[in-house]
Amino acid sequence: MFQLSARAQDFVERTQNFIQNEIEPIEADFWNEVHKLNAGSDWTTWQWPTQLDILKTKAKAAGLWNMFLPDEKLGQGLSVQEYAHIAELTGRSLIAPVVFNCNAPDSGNMEVLWRYGTEQQKYDWLLPLLGGEIRSVFCMTEPEVASSDATNMQATAIIEGDEIVLNGRKWWSSGLGDPNAKIIIFMAHTPDETKDRHHQHSMVLVPIDTSGVKIQRMLPVFGDYDAPHGHGEVSFDNVRVPLTHFIGGAGQGFEIAQGRLGPGRIHHCMRCIGAAEKSLELMIYRGMQRTAFGKEILKLGGNLERVAEARVLIDQARLLTLYAAYKMDTLGNMAALTEISAIKVVAPSVLEKVVDMAIQIHGGAGLSRDTPLTGFFAQARALRLADGPDEVHKGMIAKLELAKRGYARHSKK
Repeated sequence: MFQLSARAQDFVERTQNFIQNEIEPIEADFWNEVHKLNAGSDWTTWQWPTQLDILKTKAKAAGLWNMFLPDEKLGQGLSVQEYAHIAELTGRSLIAPVVFNCNAPDSGNMEVLWRYGTEQQKYDWLLPLLGGEIRSVFCMTEPEVASSDATNMQATAIIEGDEIVLNGRKWWSSGLGDPNAKIIIFMAHTPDETKDRHHQHSMVLVPIDTSGVKIQRMLPVFGDYDAPHGHGEVSFDNVRVPLTHFIGGAGQGFEIAQGRLGPGRIHHCMRCIGAAEKSLELMIYRGMQRTAFGKEILKLGGNLERVAEARVLIDQARLLTLYAAYKMDTLGNMAALTEISAIKVVAPSVLEKVVDMAIQIHGGAGLSRDTPLTGFFAQARALRLADGPDEVHKGMIAKLELAKRGYARHSKK
């Protein structure tokens, strides 16, 4: 079921070699440079080291570029399942997804434009994103409501003549601090009494320099601003854009969001699995290199059992995620709803557990920036909230299980 074609296997092997030969040898120095360049919370001065453009140029030349996009001309024509193996490899590094132009939120935004954008929208925004010339932002979560229920959204996108007027405040907008961020996809309420509650929201393209768009601040994650990427709070005060900036038309926001989040969750989950593999590798290496009380640390207490537990957890998560990708490729996203929600619960939790074990083996070093472990831990904990919290996905799984047995819940809304 999960056997790769010769072409896909070639991509996997070349990606693995590129990470090992080009990224891993310089990654520690790269992040040290990032922290030097971007000390503090003044996002207006943030910048990437010049090494990033060098790596991106090499990746593009090697044909390891836009591998997430299944289009054979604009991407590499890989299926969701085929790309999943590549996403796992990139998850071993905190920079690899950016190097290959396969990073969130850009990959999801590019897929939205590819699937639902007009030809003009593709020319204006998709092509520069695919070229790695600009970065993008996705604005959905809001500070004043429980965003686990997206219908709570208070931001509005109201049609006035030949314009869309946008008002509202968004936060945890990832990539908002990036110096190359140029375009926002803004999701908001477009009231229409003739439609049900899942057809009253829209996605709108907003150039980041549009009048009325104001970046309020960057939000730290566990005290780290994740510069120069950043997660920001941004306000929209009577922002006006042409009607042509609707993606897919007014009221299509939820439908588009489902198309965006399905493949994106595969990407997130496989990157989690790659990060868990890297954490296990670091855990074993550290545990066998350090001794205490006359033994290698890994052989003390229950540490060997933790290695075994990590191995089982990672492999279970990988198989479940690949199965979800297989169903998406063969039967479509709707047929894979249970599996998509299941992996979103499982994969970040597995990474959180495995990286916690690795931190414990590393002792104080595990809490520092000397290893990628703190970055992996923040990634795992954040993903238990991002793209829907665990509780929402568990609710979806339970609802689908009840429906299989004739207990479907009907709503009049």
